[in-house]
Amino acid sequence: MVTTDVPGNQPLDEKMLAALRAVLQQDVERLVKEKIADFVRQNELRAKELSLMERIVRVEEELKALREIESGRFETMEKRFEALQREMTARFEASDKRFEAMDKRFESLQREMHARFEAVDKRFEAMEKRFEAMDKRFESLQREMHARFETVDKRFEAMDRRFASLQWTMGIGFSFLTVLMGLLKFWS
Repeated sequence: MVTTDVPGNQPLDEKMLAALRAVLQQDVERLVKEKIADFVRQNELRAKELSLMERIVRVEEELKALREIESGRFETMEKRFEALQREMTARFEASDKRFEAMDKRFESLQREMHARFEAVDKRFEAMEKRFEAMDKRFESLQREMHARFETVDKRFEAMDRRFASLQWTMGIGFSFLTVLMGLLKFWS
């Protein structure tokens, strides 16, 4: 505050003081408003930054929780896959054993069938030998029967000749008797 020693100027001082106060008040109000606005702006930015930081922290915590959940799931899935792999390996081993057993069965069946076919081949060979012997017997029987038929044919031919000569003899004899009887009748 400025005080003047001039006596009579008191209303002027008061007016000046009032004007100065009004100007100062306006300036102070303006400055305070600006400062408050700056303060509010800065605090809003800080509040936004803090809320963003809080959100980021929450998001990071959520991501961490999700990672833990996913890692737990992956561990569970790995355990399941390992169990499945062990089970499948056991099944494949069992299947391999079954296939080996089937291979052994097929091999034994093949050996058995081979032995049976060899036995059948031997039987056929024996049958062929029997048929060959029977063929020889039939051939010898056929030759023998052919020879017998030839002898029978020769006998029939001889019989035919005998009958033919007998027929001729009888024919000549009857003819002679007929002629003789005709002559006797003629002369008698």
